[in-house]
Amino acid sequence: MASESTIAAGNPIPVNVITGFLGSGKTTLLQRLLRSPGMSRTVVLINELGEIGLDHLLVERVDEALVLLQNGCICCSIRDDLKSALRGLLSRREREQIPAFDRVVIETTGLADPGPVLYTLLGEPVVRHSFRLGNVVTTVDALNADLHLSRNPEGVKQVAAADRLVITKTDLADAAQIAAVRDMLSRTNPSAEILDAAQIGFDADRVLVEQTRDLTPLMRFRPHVGEPEPAADSTRGLQHNASVASLSLALDEPLDWTAFGIWLSLLLHRHGDNVLRVKGILRVQDAAAPVFINAVQHIVHPPQHLERWPTADQRSRIVFITRGIEHALLARSLAAFSRNRVGAPTPEAA
Repeated sequence: MASESTIAAGNPIPVNVITGFLGSGKTTLLQRLLRSPGMSRTVVLINELGEIGLDHLLVERVDEALVLLQNGCICCSIRDDLKSALRGLLSRREREQIPAFDRVVIETTGLADPGPVLYTLLGEPVVRHSFRLGNVVTTVDALNADLHLSRNPEGVKQVAAADRLVITKTDLADAAQIAAVRDMLSRTNPSAEILDAAQIGFDADRVLVEQTRDLTPLMRFRPHVGEPEPAADSTRGLQHNASVASLSLALDEPLDWTAFGIWLSLLLHRHGDNVLRVKGILRVQDAAAPVFINAVQHIVHPPQHLERWPTADQRSRIVFITRGIEHALLARSLAAFSRNRVGAPTPEAA
């Protein structure tokens, strides 16, 4: 059985976050994914054990907060905080109190902002040493997406944070409804892949694939040309959150890595609460391969240097999902900072 030190020294354990608004089908999706053969060495962390509805799969109760499932998965409720839960799992694994595991899936509550979960994974030293973020999956109810996202800022943050968006209850919706939801989601988060829950089956790999292993959505989006004006309908269907919109940029010239890092730090320091997501693949000066960047509000993931470009198009591509920030100013600010390199102004977006 691998020890905690072996895990950290080798390959940190991937953590997948499944989120979505109340009643959007998170638990149903999770139940299906757990039936995939590749999920047998998975730990599932949830807020309350009773919410997951997996009683028919239970085979052994270890204690009041932890059960073993027939397929080999471990299901654990979070009784304190995520940091303690993850560290406790490592300790139990080390002492051979639970089976070895090579994946963790966290199901958040329907009202949860994914930000604090991601902050724990990326900011807590012991957790960061032993775990890595796999991806964020957000479920969206085809019947109630407009209502949920127009009235609930948590739902918008869940969509913005997603690497995969799974539209649920499509068997109950007509084609026009599904198309409208898909269009709304693609406008809100153009860097996320959108999946139909009815077509996934039990293919956990398709849903939980790590974000840097599938950059197709990021390379596929249609960038705005020049200095885009923020369109009032850029989040059509989010009438009560009309100030939330996405900006997609493609940059022909390679970026100065240091200058871009300073600019992004200044942007997030000043406007982090309103920068819901930054995701991009960058062409960096004096580098043959691209750099993948990912940030959620004030939380910046460590940049990842990729081995190669995923397509022949080697332009930098960046998606910003913002709230109440004028996109023309944001684009001009980045362009000015890139040109000036040193002594450039702070981001103008206000």
